[in-house]
Amino acid sequence: MSDSSPVRVLVVDDSVVARRVISEILDGEESIEVVGSAANGCIALAKIPRLMPDLITLDVEMPEMDGLETLSRIRADFPSIKVIMLSNLTRQGGLATVESLFRGASDYVTKASRMESPEAARTYLREQLVPKIEALTGRRESSSPVRRRPAAVKPISAPIGIVAIGVSTGGPNALRTVLEAIPSDFEAPIVIVQHMPPDFTRSLAERLDTLCGIRVFEGRTGARVSPGTAWVAPGDRHMEVAGVEDGVTLVTRFGPMENSCRPSVDVLLRSVVQHYGPATMAVILTGMGQDGLAGCRAVDRKGGRILAQDEATSVVWGMPGQVVRAGFAQSILPVEEIGTEIVRCVRSSRT
Repeated sequence: MSDSSPVRVLVVDDSVVARRVISEILDGEESIEVVGSAANGCIALAKIPRLMPDLITLDVEMPEMDGLETLSRIRADFPSIKVIMLSNLTRQGGLATVESLFRGASDYVTKASRMESPEAARTYLREQLVPKIEALTGRRESSSPVRRRPAAVKPISAPIGIVAIGVSTGGPNALRTVLEAIPSDFEAPIVIVQHMPPDFTRSLAERLDTLCGIRVFEGRTGARVSPGTAWVAPGDRHMEVAGVEDGVTLVTRFGPMENSCRPSVDVLLRSVVQHYGPATMAVILTGMGQDGLAGCRAVDRKGGRILAQDEATSVVWGMPGQVVRAGFAQSILPVEEIGTEIVRCVRSSRT
């Protein structure tokens, strides 16, 4: 696909109304061309070789062949095609969506629900779907020059006391890769912001907990921050750390969005660096936008350590790319090396 040609999209949904609405929304974009639609996974798989789409929007819940099975077949037979899952904003939808991301879906969009009007629902869907299609297909790239050289590594002035991770698009698989490299006796706590709605973050934490050596939980107010444990910020709530008389606890709160996000990486990093100062390690993984950039600036000013995922292994090099361009990242690594580097940095800081 050249930069001048429109993104070819196949719309797959068992609802006639949903297929029509999604197709109309996408056909209204100059950069996107809907090349076909399908009512279920079987029909979609039959159409793909003829239509050769660049991207597929895929409903999670469908008869005959559901979205998860269809996704597995697409990944096996057409690995280069991007796939965005469309899911209901429910506990079951969260479980299915998280599983689809682990199976290789590029991203997801929650279906509009409880909207005041059909037009509001269309606007919501367009605002969620179009930017993700553009980002996943390389249509949203910064024109600013990319600074690929890492910043100078400053001497660590304090043992690393906490690792704060920010991630968005492509996050579940990136988190799995990173956290699987962290041993159960890891010396520092880990706090995570993954941009996801409620229920989805709970499903993500539970799934990661079954896959990783460290314990992984969804964050909650009053939870004690302790080594060898990772906490995922709950959807639609900011998460912060707070010092108490005998340790550190989590605080979750509603609060205004930052960078159009709640939870926000910047909110988390500000609280972490305020409490831990130079003992902070920030890790920015794959994701759209620039959430985490301001937080990394604060970490840099306090003398903390900052790692960023490289462009080659990022689904979207937005968040880490912004940190690299600003010159804050002291290491720019493939996602497969980040977990090992976190462990090395934490342990070497304590010797």
